[in-house]
Amino acid sequence: MTDTGYHISRAAARALHLAAQGLLTSARRKAGKEDVLSCIRSMAALQIDTINVVARSPYLVLWSRLGHYQPSWLDELLEEGHLFEYWSHEACFLPIEDYGLYRHQMISPHGLGWKYNHRWLKEHGSQVEEIRRHIRQNGASRSADFERSDGKSGGWWEWKPEKRSLEVLFTTGELMVARRHNFQRVYDLRERVHPQWDDRQQLQAQLDCRRQQVMQAVRALGVAKANWVSDYFRMGKLDAAIQPATLAKQGLLLTARIEGWDQPVYIHPAHAQLLTQAAENTLKATATRVLSPFDPVVWDRKRAVELFDFDYKLECYTPEAKRRYGYFTLPILRRGALIGRMDAKAHRKTGIFEIKALHLEPALRISLSMAGDVGKALKDFAAWHNCSEIKISKVSSPEFFQMLKTEL
Repeated sequence: MTDTGYHISRAAARALHLAAQGLLTSARRKAGKEDVLSCIRSMAALQIDTINVVARSPYLVLWSRLGHYQPSWLDELLEEGHLFEYWSHEACFLPIEDYGLYRHQMISPHGLGWKYNHRWLKEHGSQVEEIRRHIRQNGASRSADFERSDGKSGGWWEWKPEKRSLEVLFTTGELMVARRHNFQRVYDLRERVHPQWDDRQQLQAQLDCRRQQVMQAVRALGVAKANWVSDYFRMGKLDAAIQPATLAKQGLLLTARIEGWDQPVYIHPAHAQLLTQAAENTLKATATRVLSPFDPVVWDRKRAVELFDFDYKLECYTPEAKRRYGYFTLPILRRGALIGRMDAKAHRKTGIFEIKALHLEPALRISLSMAGDVGKALKDFAAWHNCSEIKISKVSSPEFFQMLKTEL
């Protein structure tokens, strides 16, 4: 392995990670539609989730980086063909130029586990064909366009047969998401959504595609331990030929050492200048932002512990009586550190942004400066939700609560 000779502190590594993720500093100008696409390209994947006690996750991830922007731009970019949806870290919006990197998964989806319902396809092939034929003849369709035919009432995980068939065809790449309507997927045939694609002319060898994904993951992470890389796109075990150490030996990746860590970290050459700044301790994180639970910074819970000392768990799937912090807690990033989390809800009709609980990390040194940073971030966040009033019920530190109230 070629060692660059760089040795950086963990704080500098965090700054490099946040710089790559677009979270080092606050947005310096008003965002435009092209900035939304650029942001997604930098992250390489924007995870989708439907919980909407605050803004749905993909819109929130973009706000954390861009500040105030028009959420409709994300929907427009999908409909215009600049983005597509597929399984990546989980279900994600992805840059259309990366379509070929996922094409092998569509052709051979058995490695996707529960995401590919091969049993349904085998046992209900005629129904799947009927759905395919309906869309071919009638055009793009939602699941809601099909009347439920199995006599059940629905519910969580109780997808109707037509939805299961749509999802099978989506996973195998025969259908794509043409657009979203009220955040519901509208499916259409691949050849109509992405007519520029031709397997015979454009499909690369699978190992080459996976190598590109490894490179993308390292670039998006900014700084990456080897065992962080495959999780970014849920790639599973990496072939020896595309492991970060191998790519570093080939000169495709840079390496560095982090103070106190035994294993090297890998850096994409595109971030060489950032690495130099990190080594010189001139890369400073200044942003204070609220993050989504599905933000790339925290979606790998083990990485969040290793890099930020932040032990984070999303508790919306935990029974209420057993929750420690709340239903949908949002991490709070301040100047390169994850300092706490809050359980919040946007009451859009009444214009009230409710903070049910705000928990600071143990042993955190509080200050008026911190209260000012957090207060400004909360006001920006509430305003983006069209809420003019912030209501706070509980803060883990009474002293910080008093400081924060003066800022709000």
